[in-house]
Amino acid sequence: MSLFETTTIQCPACATTSDFEAAGSVNADRRPDLRDAILDNTFQNVTCPSCGEAMRLEPVLNYLDVELGLWLAAYPPRQIGDYLALEDQVQGLFDESYGAAASEAAQTVGASLRPRLTFGWPGTCEKLLLQQHGLDDVAIELLKLDLLRRLPEAPLRPGVELRVERVSEAGFDFIWIETASEDILQRFQAKRALLSEIEANPDGWAPLRSSLTQGLFVDMQKLYLGAGRDAA
Repeated sequence: MSLFETTTIQCPACATTSDFEAAGSVNADRRPDLRDAILDNTFQNVTCPSCGEAMRLEPVLNYLDVELGLWLAAYPPRQIGDYLALEDQVQGLFDESYGAAASEAAQTVGASLRPRLTFGWPGTCEKLLLQQHGLDDVAIELLKLDLLRRLPEAPLRPGVELRVERVSEAGFDFIWIETASEDILQRFQAKRALLSEIEANPDGWAPLRSSLTQGLFVDMQKLYLGAGRDAA
């Protein structure tokens, strides 16, 4: 089931404190409307009752979607620097719920799930979108790395992410987005043929794929966050 609990936040505009219902877990199979809300970027949007300021609650939740074959744990973007410790914690949670430490019935469900760790709503939304279209999120991260070599200007800096906004038969609509504010800085398109080139060259991309898949945080950002597990 989907679980919500009361949380108190302070309005950044008027400093009023208010209580809102924050999601602790989402079961998209029982509540597909919550999946839709995440995908259209309306989930956990709230309004200050005092001044009307629009806000969005940070993600601190587990998400289950058996229909799409996805399980993920989403955390606030400010915790991305702790991704190695959180990967271990989240892997343990998945193992207890649907992995080796779970019941036989739960393991059967878990065998169809892709477990992931995300930080912030843009990354969480992207994982759902890619899974909805049957895309390999690792290959998409490799595509992003390939695009960085091709783009004349890329606003790559801490707090700014490259995300897939839309998927079509022709290719992908990408955005550069500020994680905290969710302000979109740039948009551009990439042809699906670029992804096909990557998929047709598994050996050439094997080292990067290995780095991306060491843990549940499958995101090119991890390659810029220190030595990672490769140095362990």
